[in-house]
Amino acid sequence: MPPLPAANHLEHTHRFDEGNPLAEKSTLRVAILTALMMLIEIAGGWHYNSMALLADGWHMSSHTVALGLSLLAYVFARKYAHDPRFSFGTWKIEVLGGYTSAIFLVMVAGLMIYQSLERLIAPSQIHYDQAIAIAIVGLLVNLASAWMLKGGHHHDHAHGAHDHHGHHDLNLRSAYMHVLADAATSVLAIIALFGGKLWGASWLDPVMGLAGAVLVAVWAYSLLRDTGRVLLDAEMNAPIVAEIREAIAASPIKARLSDLHVWRVGKGKYACILSLATDNEASPEYFKQQLSIHEELVHISIEINQIG
Repeated sequence: MPPLPAANHLEHTHRFDEGNPLAEKSTLRVAILTALMMLIEIAGGWHYNSMALLADGWHMSSHTVALGLSLLAYVFARKYAHDPRFSFGTWKIEVLGGYTSAIFLVMVAGLMIYQSLERLIAPSQIHYDQAIAIAIVGLLVNLASAWMLKGGHHHDHAHGAHDHHGHHDLNLRSAYMHVLADAATSVLAIIALFGGKLWGASWLDPVMGLAGAVLVAVWAYSLLRDTGRVLLDAEMNAPIVAEIREAIAASPIKARLSDLHVWRVGKGKYACILSLATDNEASPEYFKQQLSIHEELVHISIEINQIG
């Protein structure tokens, strides 16, 4: 009887994502910067009676919480990266952080709509010069934050060559989207405030608040859709699925693919379970070799059913 392979040849890591330490550091810096600007904008909007500025401040408050959640997601994913309780690694902690951030975006959109409609119905005096100054500072902070997070975004792409295979840090994307939403709201607030100051169009302030709410809601839907698909393992329309089918069909040893399950376990990394029916002598290792050309497949389980 041949000796059993050494245990270290049978074991393998369950960490399928290398993480994004640069994005984690950038998210921490942006969260601190956003929290400071949030306090300034809420105080300024309240004191100078600008709905657009106040909406931007409350909008930024939710982003502060969301950025904090994104940061915690990075920390916990890294802390528990080698915890054996996570069968397929901790990457989905980051995705869950992105999903939660998207929910905050939805809540912000609702708050912006409510407050803007309230100001349309009952307009009040706005101190334009002070509100414009604060809104411009807010925009500059948002642009600086976006620049910092962009560095982590580039680092993420350096680890993945094909966007269509899901090489995206969804947690970083959620943080980046919050910052962009802040920047867009700041731009709308500045337009509204200048319109009110120069042409007396005070109605522009709440109208721009409504426009910002719609924009935030659209971005939130996009993020909820993408993160929700990962969390629910709805990946059977991913390009890698067709590539698996093609590899099995092109194999010299003919086999029928009777069952296939594919799900994502990291940025651009997938696990799969295949059930094959064949009347030839073949081992699971043979078909794993056929699929090894696809580097994004990091965990493959194959069941062979002999027929005939």
